[in-house]
Amino acid sequence: MDNDYRRSGRTSEGMKRKRLRKRTLIPLIIFIALIFIVLYIFFSYQSGLDIAEDKGVEQEAHEFGGDDNNDGKKTILLLGADREVDGAQRTDVIMLGQYDYMNKDMKLVSMMRDIYVDIPGFQSYKINSVYSLGGVELLRRTIKKNFGIQIEEYAVVDYKAFESVVDVVNKKGVMIDVEKDMSEKIDVELKKGEQRLNGQELLAYARFRQDKEGDFGRVRRQQQVITALKDEVLTIGGVLKLPKIAGTGMGHVNTSMTDGEMYRMMASFLLRSDKDIDTLTVPVEGTYQFMDTSHAGNVIDLDFEANSQYMHEFLENNAEDSAEGETTTE
Repeated sequence: MDNDYRRSGRTSEGMKRKRLRKRTLIPLIIFIALIFIVLYIFFSYQSGLDIAEDKGVEQEAHEFGGDDNNDGKKTILLLGADREVDGAQRTDVIMLGQYDYMNKDMKLVSMMRDIYVDIPGFQSYKINSVYSLGGVELLRRTIKKNFGIQIEEYAVVDYKAFESVVDVVNKKGVMIDVEKDMSEKIDVELKKGEQRLNGQELLAYARFRQDKEGDFGRVRRQQQVITALKDEVLTIGGVLKLPKIAGTGMGHVNTSMTDGEMYRMMASFLLRSDKDIDTLTVPVEGTYQFMDTSHAGNVIDLDFEANSQYMHEFLENNAEDSAEGETTTE
């Protein structure tokens, strides 16, 4: 009986020691795992920055007077900067991106490059020329004057960034349904059908405008490409590459946002939102006409009151409150 008691006591003490070792090991394992995760994120991000540096992209600070609206939303001027011609650089892609931290909504407004706008201090001209005249600050003021939209931040993306980011997301390319054969003025030849496009090909697809749709078709394809990229990034393989993708992108982007702000927005969208992007194209159907001018050629003449109303409703309310058929969830 005494022997049974002693064996029982030793067994009980042994179990206690095992439990104690487990309690000690678990925090240690978690700590080591966190170290590996931090190191993985750091070196992956750095490798992305190295990719951007190898492409010869230079960072440049822009004058910008945007103020935070303090409404739980962040409205960002997103620009795709084209190559310089005769010392002037135009913006083929002009978008307003907005993330609502409270409702976890991501919205995107695409603006046609040929919209005829009043430019503060200059003669009226196409909106894609504003950047070459006075940079992001003049474009911010122009959008505020013509549409009444207050922009808080900006991000200017070099086209090299797009190609590099796509190739980092997936070396085999991003799946896209090419709607027709394309080759005119895009330096590549694309065939109709669903296929994977690399960075150069996907950029060419997004920039194609040599058909009857012109810029309207190009804006629609730009939104299609953004959705396809988002879907590719949200795969398991894409999520694991996020630090490298972020490093590659940030190395090509001139922005007023800090790295911390970018990471906070990206983390909120990936972890808390439904991953959808609501889109609006300006001008809205039935609110514009084409017009010939002596100094700017053929332009899009807007009903600014109607388009401003659609934009405010879209950005300030739920997508369902905006123009039916003009707002889509990608």
